[in-house]
Amino acid sequence: MPLTEIALIIIAVTFCILVLTLIPTLLTIKRTAASVGELAEMIQNELKPTLQELTGVLTELKSAGSGMAEYNADVKHFMSELGEAGNHLHTINRTVGVVTGVLDTTSVWATGAKVAGKYVIERYLKKRGGM
Repeated sequence: MPLTEIALIIIAVTFCILVLTLIPTLLTIKRTAASVGELAEMIQNELKPTLQELTGVLTELKSAGSGMAEYNADVKHFMSELGEAGNHLHTINRTVGVVTGVLDTTSVWATGAKVAGKYVIERYLKKRGGM
């Protein structure tokens, strides 16, 4: 056998081994490609309704935001009135405090006058009775 024939046999055997090795690899690549295709289709089918739902939610949020913007002036007015009511309550509280102080002072003066009146009357009666 010449050297060329041996080389051709070695090349043929190597080629057969290469083909036998590549067949399972090519089958695995084919299954992977099919799986990736199914995954892409499933994601697309699931993603469309999700995107539509998200669009609906965004539309609702926009309408809610515009509704809130409409009532912003009312809320500001309410807060302003609430602040004024607080100021009025503070004024009333201060006035009640002053009136209470005056009444306390008046009651102290009235009690003092009553005691002083009794003392003066007792002294007067003692002097008159003692003379």
